[in-house]
Amino acid sequence: MHKSLKPFFDPASVAIVGASERTTSSGGAVLRNMQIAGYKGTLIPVNPKGGEILGLPVRKSLKELESPAELVVVVVAQAAILDVVREGAQNGHKNFLVLPGGFIEAGEEGRKRDAELRAIAKEHGAVIAGPNCAGIINVFDRSSPCAPTFLRDLPKGGGVALLSQSGAIAEEVIEKSHRLDIPLGAVVSIGNAMHLHIDDYFAQLADDPRCTSVLIYLESIEDPARFERQARKLAAKKPLVALVGGRTEPGSRASRAHTGGAAWSDDQIERFCNACGMVRVTSLRQLMLAGKGFGRYPQGFGRRVLLLSNSGGPGVIATDAAAKAELELPLLPEALAARLRKFLPPEASVANPLDLLADAREERYGETFQAVLDVAAEAYDAILMIHVVPFMVDASPVIERLAQLAPRAKIPLFHSMMGTLEQRDAWFAKMESSGVPMFNDVEEMAGTAGLLARYPAIRRALSERVS
Repeated sequence: MHKSLKPFFDPASVAIVGASERTTSSGGAVLRNMQIAGYKGTLIPVNPKGGEILGLPVRKSLKELESPAELVVVVVAQAAILDVVREGAQNGHKNFLVLPGGFIEAGEEGRKRDAELRAIAKEHGAVIAGPNCAGIINVFDRSSPCAPTFLRDLPKGGGVALLSQSGAIAEEVIEKSHRLDIPLGAVVSIGNAMHLHIDDYFAQLADDPRCTSVLIYLESIEDPARFERQARKLAAKKPLVALVGGRTEPGSRASRAHTGGAAWSDDQIERFCNACGMVRVTSLRQLMLAGKGFGRYPQGFGRRVLLLSNSGGPGVIATDAAAKAELELPLLPEALAARLRKFLPPEASVANPLDLLADAREERYGETFQAVLDVAAEAYDAILMIHVVPFMVDASPVIERLAQLAPRAKIPLFHSMMGTLEQRDAWFAKMESSGVPMFNDVEEMAGTAGLLARYPAIRRALSERVS
């Protein structure tokens, strides 16, 4: 596709064919999600019964509209889909989002419907997203939202986009985005990809200043060479993180049954991701953590990290995880070490990782943090903080102090908390609001930092190739 996909993300008008008041119907779910999101354009329910739905006047068919809707969402019974698209296309409607299935994935009869739908679209120059998909959500900017989807929740908003060949995975990422505080702003369920494949969205997202990074869940590719070209263009501008399903032989069989994905080995996937300039992850959890990290630091950062901890054991396992993620832990600059020794207890470990000891309170955390910022900020690309909450220390003043200092930092910060966290949500919210991504697993924190540290080299290599 070479035309703008703006009508699918920011349509000025949306007609929902099959709109309903029933909460258990797809048409009812789509209409309610549009209203819940706060869509500000012209919203047009279409249902042959006419009347009124949720305070909106209903048109009986698409041909009743005075002018074509910029986007037509089709959520009718399978047997009626072809007639709806044909009538809409004949009356000037050009962009269709078809949610129901029953096409190429549904045997011989489905393949016949698929061919007929393609023919209708070709005759009238229409573009079809889907079919057999869960819809599209755009809340990059909450002041101009659009959510033609039957997924049960909406993300919080922000610069991260998700393109998924699985509607269920899209719904899971949305749900976890709230718990993990991922600034997820756009979700696209690809479905059968009649016209719009994952890579067809790359140019749109690359040029959208609201989008800061892109996550994809991928099983099959129609044209690998085209995909690679488009992926490299996107990755040269912003991070593109890929989870590719079917990397084992059993998984590959499952992928072929789900999306018709080709059989490829883990090594082949790795080489393809590298060729595309994609940051590869191998689990859904990693994909979501990458969204969390790149959502805050979309340009990534370097490999030199300082681990700042108040407990030896977590510092050790975080160091192992950092090494596995190919991060570097440079020695403390002598100026920093000398300053720390002036106020830290003798038994504290003045090294990297830096161990403040379990009884560290806000004063010790604050002085250490300030010392790093004053004399060692240029020695590190990021600070990874580990905060175990022992019984003898009130964590709230520590969090207050770190939240006050965090905005002054000129380098990226991650913070993890371990143990029994009675006020977890409040503590996490306080730090997140000060701009610090929060984790409750030090190994995941280090692994996420490793993902972000991979991107600058990818971007440099792509930029050099383009120039």
